[in-house]
Amino acid sequence: MTKNTTIEQVELGKGGPRVGVQGLGCMGMSEFYGDTDEAVARETLDAALAAGVTLFDTADVYGRGRNEEFLAPFVAAHRDGITLATKFAIERTDDAQFRGIRNDRAYIRGAVEDSLRRLGTEVIDLYYMHRRDPAVPFAESVGAMAELVQEGKVRHLGLSEVTGAELREAYAVHPIAALQSEWSLFSRDVERSAVGAAAELGVAFVPYSPLGRGFLTGAFKDAAELSAGDFRAFQPRFTGDNAKANAALLEPVRQIAQAHGATPAQIALAWVHQQAQVHGLTVVPIPGTRKPSRLAENTGATRITLTPAELALLEPIAAQVAGDRYPDMSSTSAAREA
Repeated sequence: MTKNTTIEQVELGKGGPRVGVQGLGCMGMSEFYGDTDEAVARETLDAALAAGVTLFDTADVYGRGRNEEFLAPFVAAHRDGITLATKFAIERTDDAQFRGIRNDRAYIRGAVEDSLRRLGTEVIDLYYMHRRDPAVPFAESVGAMAELVQEGKVRHLGLSEVTGAELREAYAVHPIAALQSEWSLFSRDVERSAVGAAAELGVAFVPYSPLGRGFLTGAFKDAAELSAGDFRAFQPRFTGDNAKANAALLEPVRQIAQAHGATPAQIALAWVHQQAQVHGLTVVPIPGTRKPSRLAENTGATRITLTPAELALLEPIAAQVAGDRYPDMSSTSAAREA
């Protein structure tokens, strides 16, 4: 009998689209992780769809629009078979420097038109606020996003890096289908309030960087090993003494992987998937990759179930991680937790 390698589907939030239980983060195909072979990246998109991945995640800031443009031919070829997610809010200058966060109505309305044009589509399935600007009333920002749904430019709304209280505030204005924030064995800030609020409201959780930006795979032990231009070289967790300490934390992951005949990446992803049962909500991680072989490895994690003893062995890891997620954590939900 041929083994089924197609992943299961779940509903993305109350009344949201049905998607594969694992999505694909497309950011690295255009920026941040060094040079990309575009032909191989396009093969990866096709391999993802063949494996049952239907949620494809991008943002206007990735490559300053280039990632959306890169996805456009794939979107055109498979528009009815995919759920397309993109984001607004992070401004960058022409030389790629960070300019700030924009959540005002005028900016949102301009951003969605630009994304629709670059993606070559008439509607975005899931439109996220990438980061929150506390200076703009949340009701104003979410209200502007809701207008886009009413106008047929967007089907569902999402938020990224918000607290539980902020999620509830936004949901009171308009239903939210998904909350996207960093969540992995190395990053569990979201369990303070956001995960519980999402479970309460029926909002799906979409973990980004579920592989700790590749560190949990064991592919590198220090950012010094990475190629020039890789943004991980500027992240505190992957350099110097922090990198050395964090690499030592991976031993339980390797042990469990060996027991399952799996890779460390698959165990790290299986842990994320299993949080759906632990916390009582829908969880759809979006590991990024540019290679079909890694795509197959990642989706294979959906067929691994960790035992209670294995979960207990992995439990202490996050509390021991050295270094913050970003050099500047001010725009993350962790910075706004009460």
